[in-house]
Amino acid sequence: MVLSPDDKTNIKTAWSKIGGHGAEYGAEALERMFVSFPTTKTYFPHFDVSHGSTQVKGHGKKVADALATAASHLDDLPGALSTLSDLHAHKLRVDPVNFKLLSHCLLVTLACHHPTDFSPAMHASLDKFFASVSTVLTSKYR
Repeated sequence: MVLSPDDKTNIKTAWSKIGGHGAEYGAEALERMFVSFPTTKTYFPHFDVSHGSTQVKGHGKKVADALATAASHLDDLPGALSTLSDLHAHKLRVDPVNFKLLSHCLLVTLACHHPTDFSPAMHASLDKFFASVSTVLTSKYR
C-alpha cells in the first residue's frame, strides 16, 4: 500500500496530536479489542486482560512505541519494523487477522479522543497506515 504525501502529512499530524498519550491509547485499543473480539485474548494467556491491567498498559505502550517508530519512518516501514516482524512471524505467530482487528480498535480509540481532527481524509490515511504496518508485521510469515 502506497502512502501519498497527503497521507504522510495526516499521519505525522495525528501522531503529533497523540503526544504523550500513546501508551494510554494503545492500552485502550487493546482493551477494546479484547472485549469486542474475545478470541484475541488467546494470544495473551499469561496476561490479566481486565480493565486497567498493568500488563495491558505495558503492552499498549509497546504498541504505541512501535507505531510511533513507524510514523517517523514512513518511507522505510520494513526497515523500521524488521525486528517486530521477525518476532511476530517466528516466535509469537499471531494470526494476521488480529492486526486488522487491533487497527480497527486503534481507529475507534483515536476517533473518540480526537473527534474534531478525525476527518474522512485523516481516517483514510490512518487506515492505510495501519494496513501498511500490518502488512509489514506479517510479511515474514510466508
